This record gives sequence, C-alpha cells and structure tokens, in this order.
Amino acid sequence: MIHQVRVLEDNCDALRFLWWPNGNLDQKPKVYCMNVHLFRATSSPSCTAYALKRTARDYAHLFDQEVALTVERNFYVDDCLKFVSSEQQAIKLATDLQSMMKMGGFRLTKWVSNRRNVLNAIPESERASSVVSLGPSDMLPSDKALGVIWDVNEDKIKFKVKLSDTPLTRRGILSIVSSIFDPLGLVFPVTLRAKAIVQTLCKEKFGWNEQIPQEYHDKWKRWVKNLPCLENLSVNRCFLPRDVQHVKNVQLHLFSDGSELGYGACAYLRVVDENDRTTCSLMMGKARLAPIKQVSIPRLELSGAVTACRLFENLSDELELKINTVTFWTDSTIVLGYIRNTSRRFKTFVANRLSVIQITTSLDQWRHVDSKQNPADIASRGIDACDRKNLDIWLNGPKFLHKNSEHWHRNVLDEELGISETDTEIKKEIAIHATTNNAIDNLLGDFSDWIKLRRAIAWFRRFKIYCRNRYLGHHLQCNSGNLNVTELREATDEILAHVQMSYFSDEITNLKKAKPVKKGSRIASLNPVLVNELIRSKGRLNYDLSTCPVILPNKKNVTTLIIRYYHETTGHVGKQQVLASSRKKYWILKGSSAVKTVIDRCVPYKRQHNPFCKQQMAPLLEEQMTADKPPFTFVGVDYFGPLNVKLGR
Repeated sequence: MIHQVRVLEDNCDALRFLWWPNGNLDQKPKVYCMNVHLFRATSSPSCTAYALKRTARDYAHLFDQEVALTVERNFYVDDCLKFVSSEQQAIKLATDLQSMMKMGGFRLTKWVSNRRNVLNAIPESERASSVVSLGPSDMLPSDKALGVIWDVNEDKIKFKVKLSDTPLTRRGILSIVSSIFDPLGLVFPVTLRAKAIVQTLCKEKFGWNEQIPQEYHDKWKRWVKNLPCLENLSVNRCFLPRDVQHVKNVQLHLFSDGSELGYGACAYLRVVDENDRTTCSLMMGKARLAPIKQVSIPRLELSGAVTACRLFENLSDELELKINTVTFWTDSTIVLGYIRNTSRRFKTFVANRLSVIQITTSLDQWRHVDSKQNPADIASRGIDACDRKNLDIWLNGPKFLHKNSEHWHRNVLDEELGISETDTEIKKEIAIHATTNNAIDNLLGDFSDWIKLRRAIAWFRRFKIYCRNRYLGHHLQCNSGNLNVTELREATDEILAHVQMSYFSDEITNLKKAKPVKKGSRIASLNPVLVNELIRSKGRLNYDLSTCPVILPNKKNVTTLIIRYYHETTGHVGKQQVLASSRKKYWILKGSSAVKTVIDRCVPYKRQHNPFCKQQMAPLLEEQMTADKPPFTFVGVDYFGPLNVKLGR
C-alpha cells in the first residue's frame, strides 16, 4: 500500500540512493530517486493514511455515505474491518469499496467473510489465499485479523499457543509471555502470573541469560503446562446474538479492583433486546502488575478505578452503538469514599487520580459490588489457563448482570463511607504562626538612608559589646567617641551577612562544607565563593577574593538603600552608570530592573531628565492649500534690514 502513494517531484531528491549495475562495486554507481514512499520511512505511514482518507473525501459524492465513513473509521493501515447487518449490504459495500479505492490508485484485496454468499460475490483473484478455491461443502478456515486469530466458520476469536524450546532464563521466559498477542485483554488474567515471575526476576536483578533458581522452576513449568488450554477458549466476535433484530437498551458496565499482585479493570456490554432477553459480553480488559516499590492496597484499587476510566474513554471513542447508561463498579468502600468526598484534601498520589476520575465520570455512576461478584478481581489476582469457571465469569460477566436491575447489589450510602481521620492519604493541614525577634531585622526596615543605617548598626554593635563585657565581668576598654572606620566596615559586613542568610541559606550551607551550590540556584552562574562569611562573585580579574563583589538579592530594603546611595552620590545619573558604580562592590541579582525601580521613584532625576518641549508647527496658509493654482501664484517676500547698498558712479 505504501508503494501506491507517490512522492511529490520536488521531494524526490530526499529519497536518493546509489545503485551499482550488476552489483559490480568497481564501477561508478548510478544515482536514482524513489518516486513512491518507502517502507520504514518515518513519514510513510502518515502520508499513506492521508492519501487513503483523501481518496474517501474526493470521491465521497459518487458513493453512499457509508462507504466514505468505512474508509475514514474502519481502516488500520492497509487492513479494513467492517460489519454490516445483511449479506446484501456486505456485497454492495465490498463492491463500492473496491471501486473507490481503485479511483485513488489502491487495490483492495485478500477479502474474507463469514458468509459464503458474500465470498461468492467477490472474484477469486481478490480473495484471501485461504478462501480462493472454496468448495460448497468446505468449512470456512481460520484467518488473522490484525494479528488476532478469527475462526471464520464459527465467527469467533481464538488463541493459538506456540511453545518453543527456550532456556529457563529471563530472556526465554519473556519471549514466551510476549508471544501471546492479546490487544483486547481477553486473557490478561492468564498472562498476569507469568509477568509477575518476570517482574520478580527483574527485582532480584537476574541477568538476561542467567539461569533462574530452582524455586521459580515449579511456578513457571506449571504455568507453561496449563497454557495450551487457551486453544480451547473461544470468544464471540459479535457482541450481539445473531437472532437479535432490535435492541431496546444498551449499557456499559466497568469493573475495577486491586490486589498485592496487581490491579485491573474490565468492560462489559449489557444488551437488552425487544423480548427482554439480556446478553452480556466482555469488550475489553486491562491488567497491570503492582509496582516493585510497595504500594498500599487502597492506592492500587484507586489505580484500578483510573484504569476503568481509561477503558471507558477508549470505548466511547470507538463504539458506534448508542450507550444508554454507563456504570462503574468497585468493591472498595475506601475508593468510593475518596470519590464522593467533597471536604477533605488528599495527598498528591490520590488527588491526581481522583481528578482523572472526576473529570471522566460523575458521582452517580459509581456503585459498590461484592468482592465475590467482581470480575476485575480475577484480573488483579490472575488465574490459570485451565480455570474454566473463572474464565467464564471473566468473559461473560457476573451473574447479576444477566438479571434485572432490582436483583443487583444494593449501593452503599454516603453515611457508610465515612473516611477515617487516621487515613494516611488525608493531607494534614497544620497552621503555624512563627515570629522571630531579631534586632537587626527591626532596624533594617526603619531607615531610608544607607549611611544612617550603617551608623545605627555600628552604634548598636558597640552597645552590644559593652553590655556583654559588663555581664561577663570583663574589664576591657570599649571604644568611645565617634565611630571609626573599622566599626563601620564590621557593621556593613553584618548587615550584608544577615541579608544573605535570609535569602541564600542553602547556598551558604553548601559553601561552608566546600560543596558547590546546586545547579538550580539563582547564584550558580555567578561562581560564588564564601569569604569572611559573605558570598562573593568570583571573576577572572579578581585575584584578591576580598575585592570580589558581594552578591545581594534584588527585592530587599537594604539593596534599595544601596542603589539609592549610589544614585544620589553620582549626581542622579542614569541606570547604566548607577549599575556600573554599584558593581564595584555589590552584585545585585536582576540589577538592571532593581536600579530602574529605584530611579523611577527619584523626583530630582525626573526633573533633570524630563524631555524638552517641542514647538508645534503653525498650520499652512489657505493660499498654500489651493489645489488648482500653479506654483508661485501667491508669493510673499520677507525683507530684513537695513541693507547696506554700495552706489556705483
């Protein structure tokens, strides 16, 4: 099919290849271009699918609407699966599909049908090889539909088991488990136990080609011994019995469950015909192993409920039947309590899955079912291939679905679903009011001038030293009189250290341990170093680390005071000059925006840098606007003087 779709001439050069005539590599190769799409090319599937659907749209007006819809919805790559109500419809649809595909350059072939009259209406050259020369008394053979074995004569889906002689290694076990192709999940409960063995081998870190220990031999051999029983299993292809003409009610029932081994879900179609006969059949199943990391049973049951929601989304998109009601069943009252909860908040794992459930379903769609009547329990625990009793329940649904709704299990009331306050999934809400009494914190917000703040902290430090010496009984001479340069420098360092500790505490901890700061840190790109309890930005030109600029946050009152100080001392200059002046000692994060914020509030700066007023030009004279007059019709001459004129003789 892919080779039937041509490539645009402009794009053929992208598909060039070299070809040596007669396979002689000594000759000069010739360059060829593919003019059709290639197998294994990334673009080929999407381009081919587009060409197929474009054919349906281009020629839809020549055929019935059903033909175009079949091409749009019932093709998977180059295979078409379609069911109709009568043989006449099937014959007409097959003929029209062949004609439409031929118009688009496609040949629809390898036809198979479960009705002989339909096959007889199709030329033998267009049939599948298994039904080319089919006699009147010959039984219809089995064939494959998208990898699934279809018994055409009985119109049932079957399974074929091929047990190859593989070594008892992790690779050999996985190859046998993966050989069972089951896209609809019809035998997921059977394969779950084998997958659990593979998971255990992975958990214990066995190599791919390492022989498994004796303790797993018996489990594996017992599973392999029962596996051929799957060949006796058959599932009706059609969800409706053949003798059903009119359907009165169609319901979709989805069950979910979880256990220590895994979690799963299954979906059943319950159909009530005009004679009140009820049929129930499995549409799709899904099972997953529990994670290697231990997870609680309520969480696994909640994951099973989410799996049921995913199944419902898939089926609602694909089913062409009108579903009257949708019901979700679970045997976990804890999960039902989570779903119906409206007051409590849960931890992230539960909250995320509850959001999926609440978006996909409504509260009144969820019901409680007894564990013994929950078919999803089979999917979550697994069964042997020869367990016919449980397989019948899995494929046909629980017994109560075959009865009227008044015989169903009573739903659990909200009063019976009370969530315990000790439930570990409930997010504990604790309100803490913390206050920190720090003298420097109180002072930093009380000053609007950087010099005054430094002096205040210096006086505070002198007084603190004096009080400490008096308390300890030390007879040391304290500084007196005016503040000296050393006291002002120490006060400045204490202010900066306090600001950095409140913003960069994690970075300071790492640097004290001689560890680099985390890559996600705001100061990681500044090459920070810790010098005398201050974080500085080390540059290529700073040989003396004490001259490296101190890193400061942008949103802090101290930073604002420093910027204002440099702005005022440099004569209320602009942003770039203030930033350059401040970076001699301080490196402010997002310094450009921080400086701009301070300058925008400076009244003297606005006065100095206000834009000059511009003279507004006077309007043109009326005479200049006259459209039908030639140039120089109206002329005005402005003389200015006096003019000195030299008179000749």
